[in-house]
Amino acid sequence: MKDIRIAVVCMQSDFGRIEKNIIKIESFAQKAAADGINMICFPELSITGYTIKENPNLYAESVPGPISDRIVKIAKENKLLIMAGMLQKGRGNKPYISQIVVRPYGIIGIYQKTHLSPKEKEMYKPGETIKTFTYDHVNFGIQLCYETHFPELSTIMSLQGAEIIFFLYASPNRTPEEKRDSWLRDLPARAFDNGAFIVACNQVGENGAGLSFPGVIMILNPEGKILYQYTGCKEKMIIAELKKKDLTDIRTHRMRYFIKYRRPELYKAIPQLDF
Repeated sequence: MKDIRIAVVCMQSDFGRIEKNIIKIESFAQKAAADGINMICFPELSITGYTIKENPNLYAESVPGPISDRIVKIAKENKLLIMAGMLQKGRGNKPYISQIVVRPYGIIGIYQKTHLSPKEKEMYKPGETIKTFTYDHVNFGIQLCYETHFPELSTIMSLQGAEIIFFLYASPNRTPEEKRDSWLRDLPARAFDNGAFIVACNQVGENGAGLSFPGVIMILNPEGKILYQYTGCKEKMIIAELKKKDLTDIRTHRMRYFIKYRRPELYKAIPQLDF
């Protein structure tokens, strides 16, 4: 990893109003580019909006396609990497909740949400691959909302080389302060246990489909300490500087980096346990 400056966006995304949401993404990207940012991340389903009531397949699209082409164009014009959420067509009548990862010269990859909430299972198709990405000498992973409750995902991503894990949410209900306090139960543990930066952001405001989202951004260092945070009811972009030294200090410390001392031979029972 090298020192990197990232932009983290708490964004209002109207469900189904794709053009409006993309214009907003472009505006944030332009502001980030003017500040010399390397990467910008948007919440889960920031492009298409989030629903657990409407038919999401009406707004799903293949990748590549017109939506991803627009994001590639924005990335190219602003010379930065963009992570943005959309509904991706899958086989059958259920789409994936996906996050596209786009660099200035094209799509690096797509992350499809692997763990769905009980309501989401009725409407969406789960992804089957845990993956990480590399851009400009930085290795990172992505988790989407409900997935963040499964610590195994963060461990696997860290073992795959992730130095930053982006936790990108479309998590409705509660006040911003209540949502922040909820995140404080597990985000510091994910950072501390895996010696990784954690970068989290939520959608914010009414989405036009009966849901309201509390605005929260939280960025933690590999010790699990908060570097930057925002709680509120309006859109917000935070510029964060992540330092290589903060990561190196933890990962070279004999007593403060735990991943390398794992004993996987003792964990074989985990796949066999069920409820």
